[in-house]
Amino acid sequence: MIHTADGRGFPAALTAAFAHPFDYADGDGVDFEPFDAFLSAEETTDWFRAWTGNAEASGDVFRVFGCDGTGGYAAFWLVRPGRELAGQPVVFLGSEGETGVVARDLADFLWVLADGLGPMEAADPHGVRATPRPDPARTAVAERFAPGRRRPAAALVALAREEFPGLEDWVTRLCR
Repeated sequence: MIHTADGRGFPAALTAAFAHPFDYADGDGVDFEPFDAFLSAEETTDWFRAWTGNAEASGDVFRVFGCDGTGGYAAFWLVRPGRELAGQPVVFLGSEGETGVVARDLADFLWVLADGLGPMEAADPHGVRATPRPDPARTAVAERFAPGRRRPAAALVALAREEFPGLEDWVTRLCR
């Protein structure tokens, strides 16, 4: 685990998944830039307050770990009481207010990445692209850290959206 000053360490699986660069492929690949560590609690709250326009909102329910080229953030959403970070859903919160649940947990997220999608692509409201572009390096990571969980990205994203349908409504209620 990579540790930060405020104890927000990356799980080993996330570190391994981010060890190889993402291929943007001139806009036809993965638009994702992982961070070296989670944003601090203060940075996360500052961003979430600005993003929602709500000076009372707290970013405590997020562990932000990367962004797309426009500044949208990918994060763990801490909504499952009593579960460790790896058991929390992964979400995408776009720079223009887009929201989307990407995966039910870290294991599913690893397989979404292995199928060649980043958080923004997985959260696309028009649906996950039909043709996967397997990423061999990330497939090896998923096989190592999440054996037996392999499914197509589209199926994993659908399961996540089914289990966590309230992200957009929750965010909307916080917006000012």
